[in-house]
Amino acid sequence: MDQDMTAPPAVLGWLQARQGEMLTLLETLVNSDSPSRDKAGVDATGEILKRFFAAHDIPVEIEGHEIYGEAIHASVPQAGANDTRPILLMGHRDTVFPPGEAGRRPFKIEGDRAYGPGVADMKAGLVINAFVMAAFKAVGGHPGPLAALITSDEEIASPSSRPIIERVGRESRVVLNGEPGRASGNIVSGRKGSVFMRFAVAGRAAHSGGNFIEGRSAIGELAHKIVALHALTDLEHGITVNVGLVAGGQTVNTVAPSATGEIDLRYVHAADRAFALEKIGAIMDHSTVADTTATWEILGEFLPMEMTPDAQKLMDLYVEVSGEQGFTVGGEFTGGCADSGFTAAQGTPTLCGLGAVGGKAHTVDEYMEVPTLLTRAQALAALIARLGETGL
Repeated sequence: MDQDMTAPPAVLGWLQARQGEMLTLLETLVNSDSPSRDKAGVDATGEILKRFFAAHDIPVEIEGHEIYGEAIHASVPQAGANDTRPILLMGHRDTVFPPGEAGRRPFKIEGDRAYGPGVADMKAGLVINAFVMAAFKAVGGHPGPLAALITSDEEIASPSSRPIIERVGRESRVVLNGEPGRASGNIVSGRKGSVFMRFAVAGRAAHSGGNFIEGRSAIGELAHKIVALHALTDLEHGITVNVGLVAGGQTVNTVAPSATGEIDLRYVHAADRAFALEKIGAIMDHSTVADTTATWEILGEFLPMEMTPDAQKLMDLYVEVSGEQGFTVGGEFTGGCADSGFTAAQGTPTLCGLGAVGGKAHTVDEYMEVPTLLTRAQALAALIARLGETGL
C-alpha cells in the first residue's frame, strides 16, 4: 500500500499522545519575552525551539544578524523522494509586546482558552510546526523533505528576514505559514500588501505674532497632504491610505519650520502598489503652502498574498482533511499582512493562518482556543502526508 495512505494515522496518533507536551512548549515560549527589536530576547526564545529540535534529533542551521534575531532553519529529510524541494513550514517568534510583558501577563489557561503575549500570534503556530516536524521525524510518511523556517522580525515587516524568506520560498515546493487561524475558525486565503512610509515637510520659521507673514507653516502643508493622502482611499478596490502618526513644530508661538507624518498604505493586488505610490509621490511633489517642500521614504513593506490556482489546490485539500478531522474550515481574506506574501510573490503555492485558532492579537486580551492546538497540528500533518494528491 502507498506509504502516504498509511502514514497519517501514525502521525496523528503521535500528535494526539503529546497534546500536554505541546501546551508545555507553548507556555515556555509565551513566558519568554521576544519583542522584535530585542535581539537578546528574541534569540533566547529561539534557543527554546533549538532545544526542542535537538531533543527530537532534528538538525538546525542558523543565519545570524548583527541587529535582529537569528533565522532558524530545521530540516527533516526524506530519502528517495521524487521531489526534493522542501515542504516549508514557516513562522515568526517575535511579538509586538515590550520587554517584561511576559512577567506581567504570564501564560494561563481559563476554560478552553489560553492567554499571554503572542499566544496566538504566533507562538502556537510555532508549536504546531515544531511538533509536526517531530511527528514525521518519528514515524515517517512525509512525501518529501520537510523544512521549518523560524524568523525574528515579522512584526516590523521582516527587515532582516525578508531576503531569507524569499530565497527559501523560491526553493520550496509549497509554503505553509503558521499564523493564527481566524477567530471564525477559517484559515487565510488572501492578504493585503502594505507599504509603511515616512514623509517630512520643511517650511520656514517665523514669530507667529511679530513676524507671521515671513513664516511658511510645515504643519499647514502637512495638513493639506494628509487630506490628499486620505482621499486616495478606495474601499471598493481595497486600497486604504492612513496617516497614523504626525509630529511637528517648534513652539506654539512659532510658525512651524518642520513636520513629519507616517503613512500606512494597504492594497489587494500587486499592480495597485505602483499606482498608489505614484499618487503619493505626486502629493509629496505638490505644495499648497508656498515655499514648502517634502521628502518621503519607504520604511518597510509586505507583499500581498493572492490566491492562485495552485494555492487553491492546497486550500481544497486542507478543507478536505480538516473535515476528516471533524471540523469545518474555509478561506478568509484579511487586511492584515504577513510573511506569506513574500513567498506567494515568488510563485510558490502558499497557505496561511494554519496555526491554532485565536483572536484579539496585539492586545492584552489575545487568546488561543486550546483544543485547536492539537486539531490544527493534525490537519497540517494530514495535508502534508497527502500533498501528492494536489499534483504540486
